[in-house]
Amino acid sequence: MQISLVGYMAAGKSTITKHLASQLESPSWDLDDEIAKIGGEDVADILRSKGEIAFRKLERETLLETLQLNGVLATGGGTPCYYDNMDVLLKESYVVYLQWPMKTLIERARSARESRPLFDGVSDEDLPEYIAKHVFDRRPYYERANHIVFCDGKSVDDITKEIIEKWKSQSQHT
Repeated sequence: MQISLVGYMAAGKSTITKHLASQLESPSWDLDDEIAKIGGEDVADILRSKGEIAFRKLERETLLETLQLNGVLATGGGTPCYYDNMDVLLKESYVVYLQWPMKTLIERARSARESRPLFDGVSDEDLPEYIAKHVFDRRPYYERANHIVFCDGKSVDDITKEIIEKWKSQSQHT
């Protein structure tokens, strides 16, 4: 794998991955899509039917397989936070954290909450606090990335260009 994107749910990892791969003329991989292929159902259904522990095991196996491929990878929001996944990501790829202001993450998550099983049972009123705590818990993993993109106010093109510049600069020094 060349580049892996990490960040909270609804941070735009899948969108940026596709655009970045296109710019690099490289394949793109979405870990959730790969998990769905192996698991036989989409990630939301796997989480709801089998539970988070079973999902995280499948996610780990799929991550290890997918990292052997060449291209750009969109990880799941929790992927870097389980097992030694962040260590593996850093060893096998250039890792970029897509960081957004909390307000933006809450707005995006709210509009996509039906497809986010981790929000099941969380009231709309409690969602901001839930997301803030989640991001707080996950941030130490995300911040280990090779590069952090502060995405607020940037277009997909701007974010992609920044990642390519930093990645090329990094790869020239290794």
